[in-house]
Amino acid sequence: MTAGGTPQVAVLGAGAWGNNLARTLHDLSALGAVVDPAPSVRRAVAARYPGVAVHAAPADVLGPGVAAVAIATPAATHHAIAKQALLAGKDVFVEKPMTLRPDDAEELARLAEREGRVLMVGHLLLYQPAIEYIARQLRDGLIGRLHSLHQERLKLGRVRAEENVLWSFGVHDIAVLLHLVGSEPTDVCTASHRILQPGVEDDVHLHLGFEGGVRAHLHVSWLWPETRRRLTVIGSEGMLTYDEIPGVVTLHRKTVDADLAEHDDGTEVVFTSKDEPLRLEMEHFLARVRDRGRPLSDGWDGTRVVRVLERAAGAG
Repeated sequence: MTAGGTPQVAVLGAGAWGNNLARTLHDLSALGAVVDPAPSVRRAVAARYPGVAVHAAPADVLGPGVAAVAIATPAATHHAIAKQALLAGKDVFVEKPMTLRPDDAEELARLAEREGRVLMVGHLLLYQPAIEYIARQLRDGLIGRLHSLHQERLKLGRVRAEENVLWSFGVHDIAVLLHLVGSEPTDVCTASHRILQPGVEDDVHLHLGFEGGVRAHLHVSWLWPETRRRLTVIGSEGMLTYDEIPGVVTLHRKTVDADLAEHDDGTEVVFTSKDEPLRLEMEHFLARVRDRGRPLSDGWDGTRVVRVLERAAGAG
C-alpha cells in the first residue's frame, strides 16, 4: 500500500493490453512496477513512467513491495504465473482467458481460496455499466420471462495464428451471457469456418442451451465487412438491445401474444454510458484488494467461461 492506502500493482507483460493496464493503474496511482522480458519494451516503459520499477521476470516482483500483480502475458503462461504469484502471497488479476484448460482454472480458484488471496479475471464487459443495468432489469422483470440472448462481435482484422476467433473475441461475451442467465449451459454446440489458416476458425457461431429453455447465441468473426458489438435480449414482455459502440441500451416494447398477434408499442432509449470499463474494472480490483471481498469476475467465474470454451472446441 502507498501512504494514501492505494494498493500497488505490478503489471506482468507490457504488450498492447498490458500497456492499457499500466496506463490505467498509473492514472489510479496504483502502478507499482512493470515486468517484461524485452529490453526495448522495458526502456520504453521506464521512459513513460519515470520512478516506476521495471523488471525482466515475474519473480522480481513477488517479494515485498507490491500487494498484487496484473497478468497480461500470453494466455498459455497464465496458469503458471498466477499460481506462482498466489503462492507468493500476492493478490492476482489475470487477463482473459484465465487459462487454456478448465482443470488449471479450477486449481487457481481453489488455491486463491486456500491462500486467502483475491483472484480476479479480466472479463471486461462485466464492468460495462450497461451490462449491470441489463442484469438488474432482467432481475426486476422489465421484459418478463427471459427467452433468448444474441451477441455479435464482428470486425475486419486482429487475426491471430495461435488462437481461434472464439478464444480471441468471444471470451468477454461468454462471461456476459453466463452472468445474465445466472447459470452454466446444459448444451453447447458450434458452427465454424476455417478460411484464412488451416486449423484456426475465423468465423464461429456458438449456441448455448440452459435449464428452463433459455437459449443464447454468439457470432464472432474477424473476417467481416462491418464492426458490430451488439447484444439483443428477447423476453416475454419486451426486448432490449445494447449497442456497445455508442453505449446505448434501447427498450423495445414489442411482443407476440398467445394468439400469435404482434404488438409494437414503440421503442425508448433507457440507458446510455460513456464510462471507461477498464478503469471501472481496475477500480473494482483495487477495492477488492483493500476490502478482501469477492470480485464480480472471480476465479470461479473464469473457470465457468473456460469450461464453455473447452466444450465449444469439441462441439463443432
